[in-house]
Amino acid sequence: MAIKDLKTSVSSLILGLAVGDALGVPVEFRSRGSFRVDSMQGYGSHNQPPGTWSDDTSLALCLVDSLARGFAPEDIARNFVLWHDTGAFTAHGQVFDIGISTARAINRLKEGIAPKKAGCIGENENGNGSLMRIAPLVFCLVDRPKLERFITTKTVSSITHAHEWSVTACFIYIEYLLKLLGGMEKKAAYKELQADFGFQEDCYDHGNRYLGKDTLEKFSRILWSDIDALPETDIKSGGFVIDTLEAALWCFLTTNNYRDAVLKAVNLGDDTDTTAAVTGALAGIAYGLKGIPPGWLAKLASYKDIRRLAGAMSDALAA
Repeated sequence: MAIKDLKTSVSSLILGLAVGDALGVPVEFRSRGSFRVDSMQGYGSHNQPPGTWSDDTSLALCLVDSLARGFAPEDIARNFVLWHDTGAFTAHGQVFDIGISTARAINRLKEGIAPKKAGCIGENENGNGSLMRIAPLVFCLVDRPKLERFITTKTVSSITHAHEWSVTACFIYIEYLLKLLGGMEKKAAYKELQADFGFQEDCYDHGNRYLGKDTLEKFSRILWSDIDALPETDIKSGGFVIDTLEAALWCFLTTNNYRDAVLKAVNLGDDTDTTAAVTGALAGIAYGLKGIPPGWLAKLASYKDIRRLAGAMSDALAA
């Protein structure tokens, strides 16, 4: 698959993620219907100035920076620790938001546990902390075999979130992003995604099914019905990874531009920054840099740093 303009595509995805994140930060944890966001605001839940993004973007940038040096889970993990301990890859030099499972995993990394064993594995540890940061990985998986795509996605998710639900959410998301990156129209890409996961005969790793039926059934509203046909009242927007993936796809598929998609995600309430970040990466790829309101980009914290990291990654991939 040829990417027409790799540098623009990388920037579109990462900035799409970051802007969505920043829109959601001021109203994180607020319940649906108790507020209405229609512009880039500040302060609120975390008392941060307008344009400030959270751990969602920080950890995605940790991944971007590392991928510019090649794929190495140990290097990604080092960046996570660097972010946690020093405030690197943050909007203003400090960490102000971190998920429970992510914090636990990073503490294990600091104790010397290998990245592939550091991630949380319990059913109650399926927050959206790996889904929110996984999107930049898509650029490293273009034209790779499906099994390799799955194993690589699993490896990156498992640094913090190793349970099969989290891994599968990341894999479904990456597979959809790949189709959008290839230029497919979003509804056609969604139908093809559903077809891909309707047949699992090729989903084997040394004789073991790597996408089990029980796990895939958790994603039935995405894979075996139409998530965009559901009313808003049926869409949850908390921190559970499957809810976040459902909400992001719903917001993306039921709107026609970047602005409407991310605002719809934010206004769902609860985990506003992450829902909008996951939605924003999809919309960034689909609508491009020109689709992101310039006024929002102008207010985005550390905009030049984000563009620099995105440029370094795209240059490395093109080399």
